[in-house]
Amino acid sequence: MSTKTLRKRIALTATTALFAGMLSVATAPVSSAAQLHVGAASANVALSAEASDSTTYVATATNTGGSAVVTSIADGLVTTTTARSTGLLSKDTSTGTAQTVTMLASGTLSLYAYATTSTAFAATAGTFSSATGSSFTGSFAATAYGDPASKVFLGVGGAANITATAVATLWTAPSTPGTYTISKYSSVNTSIPTLASPSSGSLTGQITVTVVAASAGGAYSSTYSACYTKTAVGTGIVNTGTLTADSTSASVANGAQWYIGFALNDAYSQNLSSGNLVVTATNGGIVNITSTGDGSALASGTGSTQVAYGTGEQGMVRVDQPTSGAPLTTTITVTYNGTSVCTKTVTIAGAAASITITNVATGDLSSTTVNADWLSDPAGIGTGGARSGHYYVQLKDTAGNNVVPASSSEFTMDPATTTTTVTALAVLSAVATSTSSTSSFSKSVGTFTCGPVAGSSAVKLRHTSATTGVTIVSPAFTARCADNPYTYTASLDKASYTQGEIGTLTVKFLDSKGNPANSVIAVGTSTMVLPMLTLVTATGTATSLTDANGEIKYTFTVGTTSGMTAGTYTGIVDFTALTAVAATKATPTYKLSTGGDTTTNADVLKSIVALIASINKQIQALQKLILKK
Repeated sequence: MSTKTLRKRIALTATTALFAGMLSVATAPVSSAAQLHVGAASANVALSAEASDSTTYVATATNTGGSAVVTSIADGLVTTTTARSTGLLSKDTSTGTAQTVTMLASGTLSLYAYATTSTAFAATAGTFSSATGSSFTGSFAATAYGDPASKVFLGVGGAANITATAVATLWTAPSTPGTYTISKYSSVNTSIPTLASPSSGSLTGQITVTVVAASAGGAYSSTYSACYTKTAVGTGIVNTGTLTADSTSASVANGAQWYIGFALNDAYSQNLSSGNLVVTATNGGIVNITSTGDGSALASGTGSTQVAYGTGEQGMVRVDQPTSGAPLTTTITVTYNGTSVCTKTVTIAGAAASITITNVATGDLSSTTVNADWLSDPAGIGTGGARSGHYYVQLKDTAGNNVVPASSSEFTMDPATTTTTVTALAVLSAVATSTSSTSSFSKSVGTFTCGPVAGSSAVKLRHTSATTGVTIVSPAFTARCADNPYTYTASLDKASYTQGEIGTLTVKFLDSKGNPANSVIAVGTSTMVLPMLTLVTATGTATSLTDANGEIKYTFTVGTTSGMTAGTYTGIVDFTALTAVAATKATPTYKLSTGGDTTTNADVLKSIVALIASINKQIQALQKLILKK
């Protein structure tokens, strides 16, 4: 049952009661007194013994008589059942100083309240009439109106003798649409309201009234309606507030369903009258619809169009694929009496049709050793937390949608590709759980087993669906095996750099046989001294290589925070765990310039010597010319 329906069912039936206060029960938005739009009205709230001066009520019961009626108050008895407003379209649930009402121009509100002392009502426009009051112990002194009658004063005498008093009045709205305010003031200590100055009292009730020329009720309003997708029933009905956003799933699995919950209301957040609810699906999607409930009993539909009859207060649509194993992307449209009220596009994945292998590492000899940093698979997501492996495995259907496997046992190595270099392939039990392309858990994690000799093999992975028994095979991918890092070399991407450039240092690790080392054994702590260069990539303990070819790349900027001196420099790259055994420290050499005038003194001297030599040659030539004459 929705919150709105529940409120309607528990609204108190008005009674005739001995007045001793007011029950603080708020009324739901209701239809107008003249039934200007469809929506079940709420009964007037009865006054009871537990209220205070800080509550003010509006008569909200349906009015079929056409005239406003003030609450009957006589001899200490208060009858709220007969109170009626006219032109009332909507009322919020509050009873204090922040109430809101929407009503028709020239309509009338029937107001009543609890009072222990003198009370005054004042409005920014409109007129009060039929003001009345009664005391149970003490006296009700007087009623007076302002001129014009936008103010009314109800005097309660002998405050010390007053046990409880009821006050009531009618307020008629202006004929001009707009926003108006009704305020109630009470005597508190020295704050005493008067007819001339009601606001001299303490504010104990206030209603902001929006007056309109015509009702907006009875017609669908997107502002007060909702429509959301979800992947299972029992996860909330839209208008109870437990379902407030679309599902974040990109698709559901082959054979599963989508559900679309909707709640339809008019501009006053009221139910619509019963009407034709029609749901349609594109691309052959199978749909079914119910006008009420969470869809738990909703069976698969029989076609791409279905019709229901109801208010749409708690509607639900079920979406199925027309052919098992075939992917479906369909746009669902729900209409109410021909008006589109909900449009959603959902995808149901088909059966797995292809296998993609990515991020393949180089394994260690005679082992299945893995390193968490190779895939950098995050912890705390999906099943099993962080996953360490040699490669990612992703299943897709014929439309390219991600497919989630049932378990790791569905994966096996293609036996035709088994070699002594790579003896086995496997997939971790923490298989893919997400269909989102941005989640690492849209991929399963695989490992392979290396033999005792370095080398590589073209291998294939198979997937056999536990549901359909269909087997698919991945394209061949290269799995390489090598021994641990043993020696290394370091090289720069350029021989010379200008201040401000970005450079790359590549360290290549080799095993004891000279093969590029594996990707899973740590290379250990490093010390790098590169004068006038600032490393961007952090140095220290590297836990794995950054690619399958035995390399780690480091980025640096040319220059330091204190500047740079042009010249030729030699750096030192020392992976201490390796140099302590067999490796040699790398000493890359590089030339740096500031990027401005790079002329040196030697260059200037060389130019002077060349100029003198040229002058001498010219003098010698001139002497020869003179001697000939």
